[in-house]
Amino acid sequence: MHTAPQQGQKALSLTIRDQKTLLAAYMSTLVRGGIFVPTTERYTMGQEVYLLLTLPEESERIPVTGRVVWISPQGVGGRRTPGIGIHFSEEDRQVRDHIENHLAGMLGKGHATYTL
Repeated sequence: MHTAPQQGQKALSLTIRDQKTLLAAYMSTLVRGGIFVPTTERYTMGQEVYLLLTLPEESERIPVTGRVVWISPQGVGGRRTPGIGIHFSEEDRQVRDHIENHLAGMLGKGHATYTL
């Protein structure tokens, strides 16, 4: 895992307080997993991002890096929340497993998400 943002990376912090929010934010269709981060800042597709992620009922912040693969810009229509979807890097693939352990039995049930 990475410990600090590399030059050119934007740094974000995300605390997810409950399983329902984690389920809506997690991007299970991505090979290495990913997460939706609410933000009104501008990002570009493919941009590298550094994220400090705190999962429900945990106090440890997990440092992850990834690339922007989804953008919901500010002013997006409907009930969409502005933000970005980050595809975890190869080095942070274990974060996917950690999140999926949190969501055991809940994935693939047709729930609403921030992205799809």
